[in-house]
Amino acid sequence: MPMTEPGLQPEEKPRGALTVRTIAMPADTNANGDIFGGWVMSRMDQAGGIAGVDRAQGRVVTIAVEAMTFFRPVKVGDVLSVYTTVESVGRTSMKIYVEAWAKRFRTTIHEKVTDATFTFVAIDEEGRPRPVPPPAED
Repeated sequence: MPMTEPGLQPEEKPRGALTVRTIAMPADTNANGDIFGGWVMSRMDQAGGIAGVDRAQGRVVTIAVEAMTFFRPVKVGDVLSVYTTVESVGRTSMKIYVEAWAKRFRTTIHEKVTDATFTFVAIDEEGRPRPVPPPAED
């Protein structure tokens, strides 16, 4: 059974929609063989951007990332799954909660590795903030 970090329960499940899924490769490692935190953060920003574009119905840019703590390392061969939830929408900005989970190489273990809240601003074609439209109806 995987170790449980403070604040994490072994039965915890990912929150939000699966938005990005990719495999950690040797080129993404540091000298210790762990995947760079920046690589994980980049995948999270990418996923948050996808969710933001969907919600804003157009271009968005990242303007802030709230505190990010890495609970566990990501290793070569792990499949990184990134989940997103739009938490709040302002006039031009959105807060999107993003979780990264690793399915450990050659196992069935799926562990949360980090999470953060990203703030995105909807922009127009000239790069100026624009209002986020009401939610699209399904």
